Amino acid sequence: MASSTILVIDDDTIVRESIVAYLEDSGFEILQAENGEMGLAVFRETPPDIILCDLRMPKMDGLAVLRSVRELSPDTPFIVVSGAGVMADVVEALRLGASDYIIKPIVDLEVLEYAINRALENAQLTLENRRYRESLEEAIHSLENNLHLLQEDQKAGRQVQMKMLPQEPLSFEHFKVDHQIIPSLYLSGDFVDYFALNEHSFAFYLADVSGHGASSAFVTVLLKHMSMNLLREYQSHGGRVRVKPSHVLNFLNRSLLETGLGKHVAVFGGVVDTRDQKLTYAFGGHYPLPILSTPEETRCIEGRGLPVGLFEDATFEDVTIDLPEQFTLTILSDGILEVLPQQTLQEKEDYLLSVIKEGAVTVSALTEKLGLKTIKAAPDDVAMLILARN
Repeated sequence: MASSTILVIDDDTIVRESIVAYLEDSGFEILQAENGEMGLAVFRETPPDIILCDLRMPKMDGLAVLRSVRELSPDTPFIVVSGAGVMADVVEALRLGASDYIIKPIVDLEVLEYAINRALENAQLTLENRRYRESLEEAIHSLENNLHLLQEDQKAGRQVQMKMLPQEPLSFEHFKVDHQIIPSLYLSGDFVDYFALNEHSFAFYLADVSGHGASSAFVTVLLKHMSMNLLREYQSHGGRVRVKPSHVLNFLNRSLLETGLGKHVAVFGGVVDTRDQKLTYAFGGHYPLPILSTPEETRCIEGRGLPVGLFEDATFEDVTIDLPEQFTLTILSDGILEVLPQQTLQEKEDYLLSVIKEGAVTVSALTEKLGLKTIKAAPDDVAMLILARN
């Protein structure tokens, strides 16, 4: 602090000059005045870093100087110098904001220098804290504004994503497909779709993109775009050949790898052909296993396959099964495992089987039974798709 400027105000010439000489030898820049009025004039003309002021002076005493300085510059450190018999004035000076006080006579000027350095350090710390608070408040204000904009953007993105989802259940002859998605954030990484392929077949899929939020939601947009392109291409060629879900997953796998987004997708997709009442499906790393329920039994259907968009050499297999006269096929994303209260994975799987076996075979019934309506903040997106007949 040796390069700081000190204003010394004292009517005792001998005391003032001895203080000034010592502080100049210590490296300080010194301003001086022989009374309070002159001191305020110097202060206004050349504001110092700190003021050292005697309390008892003619014309204008130290308390009056302190009051005026505090009005002009509340943060300038101010040290009062007083005789031993005027402690009441010292207390008043401290109340008015004086940084410290020194008792006359000043026997050891090193004590004075120490008090000056301490007051300057405290003033510097106070200034830095104020600047930090102002910077923090500005950052918080900017963050709040950006967060508001981000939330608005996410709300808009959510509206776009909701528009991409099927707007109503699909009814196709005696079959019905319905869905529900409960996002953990504004934007969901889970996605479902279903649509007619031709007059005797329809397709459906449930996709769970790795990660959360906007980046995962963006991949759902890509999936929708890719699937719609495939559908248009298929229908432009007459739409007569059987669609193989494994070929679709191979196409999605190559396309996602080419994007370089570093995202992969767990997918279960299938095609129902009403001419022979068969379902052909393929797994792309999907879990938990879909649950097939009939009046006679409730069980998981089997299959295997790596996640889509993760491995270049991934292969996918088609499985074809006969569809009963009356059944439901319930497909859930793995987010459901995060909200079930059971401890082990096996207990969660058994619970899902029991709930569906007991009759929770519609979207509304399953949502109610699993308590999904009351979830305030799901740790992961939860998606369900139910294919039913009769």
